[in-house]
Amino acid sequence: MLPSPVSSNRRGTSQHLRTFSSSDLRRALSLLRSRSRFTNLSIIILAGCFCVSFLYNLAFIFSSFPPSLVTYTPPQSILSTIARNTTLENLSHLVIVPGHAIWTGTQPDQVLDAGQWTLEEYQRGGGSYRISAFVEHIRRGVEITLKDDSSLLIFSGGQTRLQSTTTEAESYMRLAISLGLFHPDSKQPSHAPHFPRATTETYALDSYQNFLFSLARFHEITGRYPLQVTIVGYDMKRRRFEELHRTALRFPANHFEYIGIEPSANEESARIGEVSTFVFLSGFMLCSTGIQVKNGYAPYQLDLYGCHDFLLAKRRARNPFLRFHSYHASAPELRGLLEWCPDDAGMVYNGPLPWDVYE
Repeated sequence: MLPSPVSSNRRGTSQHLRTFSSSDLRRALSLLRSRSRFTNLSIIILAGCFCVSFLYNLAFIFSSFPPSLVTYTPPQSILSTIARNTTLENLSHLVIVPGHAIWTGTQPDQVLDAGQWTLEEYQRGGGSYRISAFVEHIRRGVEITLKDDSSLLIFSGGQTRLQSTTTEAESYMRLAISLGLFHPDSKQPSHAPHFPRATTETYALDSYQNFLFSLARFHEITGRYPLQVTIVGYDMKRRRFEELHRTALRFPANHFEYIGIEPSANEESARIGEVSTFVFLSGFMLCSTGIQVKNGYAPYQLDLYGCHDFLLAKRRARNPFLRFHSYHASAPELRGLLEWCPDDAGMVYNGPLPWDVYE
């Protein structure tokens, strides 16, 4: 038999190939559409990986937020011991009197006795003149508070002296009570009722912490943050509070007032110390006056939050009893600010703050 024509073989072959390819494609699609234990397992594994990845990224996002944005509620064991005075919940004016020394006396006639004060070495030269300034700060703070029913007075200062078992703030409060300042019309101040719009902040170790910690303490007492802040202290520290501490806390200038009171005697050496120019060289701090200054404007210019080198060393030296505050729990909106210590010591805190809305 003769072979079939070439053209006939080619057509048959092409038709066979087309039929095979079409069938094979349908079979493959059917296989892909079918469910099996293998594909179900794959879907479960992929879904699990997606969930783990999603939760991990969610945790990373929230951990990246400033601590002040994270809601925190103190444990019930703490909350159960706190019953706020409801008459204080509407207070809006914070009056701060920063402590400078510790009064150890108990009687009114001991107020100006230098022997009844625990003083730093550099404070001893001023005699009763310097002490009279402390007393005047206390008097003025009380006067402002008595005139404004929306104010809360806070004496601020920690247990900074190794020789004392009390704090600067508590000694200021005791002095005010012994002089009957809260009840000036009472004939028996020692028997006068408790004055509720005055309290203490007993952890601050320097002027920056006097300001910051008093804001947190105001929140502890009232459950809110103040709309207005008035600070009573040395006039020579006015620039430090107005230009540096207020800037560091980003507290609005139009909601802030500083009242400066100086001793009646000339304390030019202390004033020079406040504004002296400091130079850092090879790890040592030198003062242009040749005197190591305890409190000054210049160190805070170089270290706005007081958490590096010289100012940090001062805080450690002023904390011989290893005390620490509770404000991370009681004022959670300030947690980011409380922990702010940038490598660039002049960098201002950029997180949210309760008083941002005041502007």
